[in-house]
Order: sequence, then C-alpha cells, then structure tokens
Amino acid sequence: MKLIIQIPCHNEAETLPQTLAALPRALPGVDVIETLIIDNGSTDGTPEVAHKLGVNHVIHLPVKGLANAFTTGLEACLKNGADIIVNTDADNQYHAGDIEKLIAPILAGMADLVVGDRGVGTLAEFSPAKRVLQRLGSWVIGRAAGLDVPDATSGFRALSREAALRTMVLSQYSYTLETLIQAGARRMAVMHVPVRTNPPTRPSRLMRSIPNYLAHSSVTIVRAYTMYRPLRVFTGIGALMSLGGIVLGLRYLYFLVIGQFGGHVQSLILAAILLIVGFQVLLIGLLADLISFNRRMVEELLYRVRRMELGEDNFHRNS
Repeated sequence: MKLIIQIPCHNEAETLPQTLAALPRALPGVDVIETLIIDNGSTDGTPEVAHKLGVNHVIHLPVKGLANAFTTGLEACLKNGADIIVNTDADNQYHAGDIEKLIAPILAGMADLVVGDRGVGTLAEFSPAKRVLQRLGSWVIGRAAGLDVPDATSGFRALSREAALRTMVLSQYSYTLETLIQAGARRMAVMHVPVRTNPPTRPSRLMRSIPNYLAHSSVTIVRAYTMYRPLRVFTGIGALMSLGGIVLGLRYLYFLVIGQFGGHVQSLILAAILLIVGFQVLLIGLLADLISFNRRMVEELLYRVRRMELGEDNFHRNS
C-alpha cells in the first residue's frame, strides 16, 4: 500500500520545512510514504527548498491556480503508483499527526473520500463572521451534494485511487466545494473525521476578503450544482415561475367571477408571460439533463482512458 502526500505550494519556502518535518514517516497499513510538491508559480525558491529537503516528487506549474495544482497533483500521484492520496496545505495549517485518522476509513474500505473536519464553528483563529460563513457554506454544500458536510472548505483530505481517478475539477478558484458536490452526485462514500489545526503562520491567500470569498464560492456552488443536478435546478425555477403565472391567472378569473371586468389586464399579461417562460425553463432543464447525461458518458470515457494510460485493465465501476 503506497501513500503519497501532495502539497500545493505558492511561495512557501519559509513554511515548507516545518510542514515537511511534521509529516509521518510510517503509518499502520501503509508500506511506502512519499511526498509530492506542486510548485504553483512560486518566485521565492520553493522548488529548490523542496529538493533540498528530500521531497520525492516536485512538479513545476508556471501559472498560479489552486484548483489546477490540486488536479495536477492527483494525476502525478496516480502516475507514481499511489493507492491513497492525502492533500494538505504547505502553511502547516493542519496537524500532520491526523493523517492516520484520514486514511483509516479508506484502508478499511469504508470510504472513497475522507475530509478533515476542523470544527469551523468553534475555531478561535476565525473571526465570528468567518465562522458563520463557513458553517452556512458547509450547510449549502451539504444540501447541494446530498451529504452531511461539516467543513466544506477543508483542504485536508484523503482520496482512494478510485476516487482520484474519477475526480475532475473545472473550477479555477478552488477544488474543495466542487469535489464534494461531484462526490455526492456520483454517490461516493464520503466521510468526515475531526482533525486538529496548528496556529496560523500567515493570513489566508484564498480568502482575501469576505465579499471576494462569497463571490467566488457562490459562483462555484451554482456552477457545480447546475452541472451535476441540472434537472432539479431548472425544474425548480420553471415550477416557481409557472406557479406564479397560475396564481395570477386564478386571481384574474376571480375578479371576472365577481363581476370586476376591468383593470386587471396587466395581471393576465404577466400570468401569460410567467407561464410561457416557466414552460421554456422546464424545456431547458430537460435539455440540460440530456447534456448532463452526455457529460457523464464523457467522464466515464476519460476515466477509462486514465486507467488505460496507467496500465490498469479492470474497468468495473465502483460508484
């Protein structure tokens, strides 16, 4: 059993030594532990530091982008024979001693994806506003994914080889939210385990401000949810608009019945518009669902191509 711990890095020359020193050298049920650094457009000599510290694999990406670094790391881990992949941050935010807890459900065959739960509602280093936003965001992601999600933005997570093969991230901002919605849509076995955190070494680079975080996260959630559950999204919108049209239409009929024939034509026109648009939205939902079905077939083909490239001939589906 081979474990590769991947660490996306952007200008982490100062914090990387501490992060690497804390990583476990041996774990129960694991034969080989390797480290992989994804240099995410660093300009402070992070790759050189990684080489000096004996990192097994160092990948260079010229353009900064956390989601791209995450998926590039997964591809590299798979090519290097990882059976389990752990993703952690280079700023030593997460307690490396909890990696054993992260991989335990995968080793036991109980989970495909395990996410570290930091207890975001009680973290002292988070401001009250950030704690509320983290809990609200996790609740929204949980509803979108159909999962119980206590900490949606945690980057401290473990994936089985099968889960990594099926993970495809399209967002350019972050991978944490989209991968959970994707896992829920594919009915992967997802677990959350409580993990510890270390004192912060620097401010968050992903959350520059609350408005910035809300804007990017909202776009990611809506895009991912619409992509993986389009019929539910468009049916809800279409049904709501149609219901509004029906209510206005009944209101117009009521006034006709009681003898008030004038002054309500606007309601009739608006009712007709809502019914027509609502019906069109429902048709768009059916079309989006067909496109989603085609996308799932493309993803299955990409999954099989990945396995062929890696020399794995077993194409049975586990999800």
